[in-house]
Amino acid sequence: MTTAALIVAAGRGQRAGGGLPKQWRPLAGKRVADWTLERFRAAGLPLIVLVLNRDDRQYWDEFEAHSDIILAPGGTDRAGSVQNGLKALEGRGIDKVLIHDVARPCVSPALIHAVEAALYSAPGAAPGLAVTDALWTGDAGQVTGTRNRDGLYAAQTPQGFRYDAICQAHLTHRGGAADDVEVARDAGFTVAIVPGEADNLKITRPEDFARAEQILTQDRRGAEMDIRLGNGYDVHRFGPGDSVILCGVEIPHDRTLQGHSDADVGMHAVTDAIYGALAQGDIGRHFPPSDPQWKGAASEIFLRHAADLARNMGFTLSNIDCTLVCEYPKVGPHAAQMQQEMARILDIDPDRVSIKATTSERLGFTGRGEGIASIATAALVKS
Repeated sequence: MTTAALIVAAGRGQRAGGGLPKQWRPLAGKRVADWTLERFRAAGLPLIVLVLNRDDRQYWDEFEAHSDIILAPGGTDRAGSVQNGLKALEGRGIDKVLIHDVARPCVSPALIHAVEAALYSAPGAAPGLAVTDALWTGDAGQVTGTRNRDGLYAAQTPQGFRYDAICQAHLTHRGGAADDVEVARDAGFTVAIVPGEADNLKITRPEDFARAEQILTQDRRGAEMDIRLGNGYDVHRFGPGDSVILCGVEIPHDRTLQGHSDADVGMHAVTDAIYGALAQGDIGRHFPPSDPQWKGAASEIFLRHAADLARNMGFTLSNIDCTLVCEYPKVGPHAAQMQQEMARILDIDPDRVSIKATTSERLGFTGRGEGIASIATAALVKS
């Protein structure tokens, strides 16, 4: 089914102040209408009908150049504007339409998708916030009574409908509806309630601009954050010796781990996890085993290089999680010391380092006591 958005932007918005109609006023570096259009494009809708006031000629000229936007003239009231927008979609193979107020620029793509998805099982759907505050009636600045809030919702947009059904509903409606849900219900078809979002505010008064800017700025910061995850895996076999080094801690044992360096299997897995998150290969790329200078080297050198590389690329190491897989030696008594040592090398707080161990239930090479394996995950963040 093909879905289109219908954005009503023909009003004058006098209560919002500022001279210009509110949809054309600046907000967090863009205009209100630009933010609203961006949200629907981010939701992947292929076609948007933008209903503009006939007097806003400069905006008609601007948006005519957009291939995904169809322009329609505003009517004498909101219902007339919606009807003109619906007519503009005739013959375009549209099955569903989401009707939205341009003055709700903080709508999330997730909410848009939720309304659209609800139309697979209902002819209409719209977001609503359950009323949780006490309700009063008032007159002349005084409370005159209360109202029961049970079953009451604050209506939001986008309000979604099967295209043919809402077109017919508008044709037969007597006029004066508060929104398209009222038009649909008067026509006799069901409208499902989708949970609304507190941030999906409608800009109505001058103070609403400050709140909308705060929401949009927070969203933009989140969108600009670069979060990386990397995985590391390493294995080393046992050989003759009297201790093993795991996550920087030497543990007495009747054998040792064999490798080109000190064979710290845990530290190697964490190092590779950091390189992986950075898309910078693995330890072998940066410290080739064919190079004799790294024979017997302390794995701290590799781990510190990976952490420094992450910082040089602008990332903060958020946390690491390392699991050692072995039957022996027992890791638990040494885990806290390992945590402290790894945190020291990585220059992060110990509570961002997880070191744990498991057995393989005596299955495979670790279960037979032939060696130790390690699995690690690293999370990096760049704002």
